[in-house]
Amino acid sequence: MTWTPVHIDEPKGGKARLSIVLAPGAGAGMDSPFMEEVARALAASSLRVVRFDFPYMREAAKSGRRRSPDAPAVLQQAWLAVIGELGDPSRLVIGGKSMGGRIASMVADRAVVKGLVCLGYPFHPTGRPKVLRVAHLKELKTPALFLQGERDAFGSREEIAGYELSPAIRPVYLPDGDHSFKPRKSSGRSYEENLAQAVQEIVKFCGAL
Repeated sequence: MTWTPVHIDEPKGGKARLSIVLAPGAGAGMDSPFMEEVARALAASSLRVVRFDFPYMREAAKSGRRRSPDAPAVLQQAWLAVIGELGDPSRLVIGGKSMGGRIASMVADRAVVKGLVCLGYPFHPTGRPKVLRVAHLKELKTPALFLQGERDAFGSREEIAGYELSPAIRPVYLPDGDHSFKPRKSSGRSYEENLAQAVQEIVKFCGAL
């Protein structure tokens, strides 16, 4: 499979030492408001951001009809193809929103990338907390940053505390955030504050690699 990254946000103020490659969640493409906001903020913080869509998303865009996600093997192959075309994996941090980050976590060690960033990792389907997606995370060796809303329906702070995760993973919890980091008005915290914290954590993480 060959692949050409669809959208690149170049950093402001010079060449970036690292590129961060982000894939979207299952229900939204690389141009969703969330992905746009994160990419622009990271580029403004001197990171080169590459975004791409999975094969089923590209087909849906062509046909105008929603499609179910590709099989996990196809999603992983798409990730590996993107990494292969971008060059030196030691200069790449990979990750993404929800499913995009989950699939990235499945190929990170194999691709020998510099780091992994997951934005709202789907530890389990909503309402099914016993159907865990953590087996491969126990042995993950790639340095990883997991940004998670405290009350994420796919894995809350309390739930994650009980999981056996690799010491390579550092979870950071965004106050009162949901799966897209949005807090409740009653919390006194704003979405903009949570997004700014997420971007700051990513920049700090990449800078330390």
